[in-house]
Amino acid sequence: MQVWLERMTIAKNIESKSFPSVEAMLVDYHPEAPVYCLRKKRIQRNARHFVNNFPGKVLYAVKCNPHPWVLDACHVGGISDFDVASLEEVKLIRERYNNSTPYFQHPVKSRSAIRNSYRLHGVRHFAVDHLSELSKVVDEVDDTRGVTVYVRLATPPGGASEHFSDKFGASIDEAVSLLNRVRNTGFKCALSFHVGSQCYDPCSYQTALSVVGKTISRARVPITALDVGGGFPASYPNMAPPPLADFMKAIVEGVAAIGLGHEITLLCEPGRALVADGMSVVTKVYLRKGERLYINDGIFGSFAESSFNQFQLPARLVRLDGSIGNGLKPFTVFGPTCDSNDQLPQPVCLPEDICEGDWIEFSLLGAYSNALNTNFNGFRGCMFVDIDDT
Repeated sequence: MQVWLERMTIAKNIESKSFPSVEAMLVDYHPEAPVYCLRKKRIQRNARHFVNNFPGKVLYAVKCNPHPWVLDACHVGGISDFDVASLEEVKLIRERYNNSTPYFQHPVKSRSAIRNSYRLHGVRHFAVDHLSELSKVVDEVDDTRGVTVYVRLATPPGGASEHFSDKFGASIDEAVSLLNRVRNTGFKCALSFHVGSQCYDPCSYQTALSVVGKTISRARVPITALDVGGGFPASYPNMAPPPLADFMKAIVEGVAAIGLGHEITLLCEPGRALVADGMSVVTKVYLRKGERLYINDGIFGSFAESSFNQFQLPARLVRLDGSIGNGLKPFTVFGPTCDSNDQLPQPVCLPEDICEGDWIEFSLLGAYSNALNTNFNGFRGCMFVDIDDT
């Protein structure tokens, strides 16, 4: 416990620093624990680019990476509103920003989360995908006229690395019924959908928008807003999606095809596309056994998403003497815990002479890394630094 407390004290001190490079951080600190290396300026640029190109309001998906520096970088980049999925995320946004609007777009919420977010934190935007969830919102909200309820639609599978509509989303028939109930209870009516995480096909948004069009046509209920969700991808070595412009074009054309008027507010919830390339993780080699490496981070830490998504992460050897090592070869990489499942799913190519004490920087870990980090076996990456090398 004492070691852990000392590590946290060091983490607080180092978090106040900014370094020109990962190497400079290593010279100054020689870390034993994993270090999250944020590129705040890169996230700011990504956010600004998204705001300038999306034809509506951009909400940052807090769940993707809730670190305050990440939130601030998105905010500086022009994103003033946030997609939240829990009461704790509502509190985080309300405590940090005075003029931001949290949108509670998780379609399944506890009654206390609805009640407290509405009464204590002024949340006025809620998503539902079932009549029972709508009933909870009705019970916990005092004045329906000031609240917008988003009926979340299920979308067809395909076009994304992870499909969400097996868990969330109403069918067209269910959504038609829900929209009429929403209107009859006095709420402002809206629709939303999510095509899935890491969408690689822009046409997925047009397919989802056609579902929106059919729902509106059948329900004959005017909507005030449409949230096209997240799913906007990042580029990985083994997955290079189309450029963001193709997704924006597909959404604009899809909205036009179903005849939505300019009076309807269009929203989106990017996460990964904003932050994936804005953070790397520096790990240390604890042991080498032939072609197997044991490092101080793994699937119970920063690489949790690797256990269910097969994104390849760039990796490089970092040595303070500047040497880059001999020719590359694939290594099996294990994390620090006692669980034999703590293994990166893909081989990692690194110099043949890598050894104990070397550092490895894994890039493209700004999304769903620290957000999914556990404290299993007492291991937890808890240090963040700013790297200004962009």
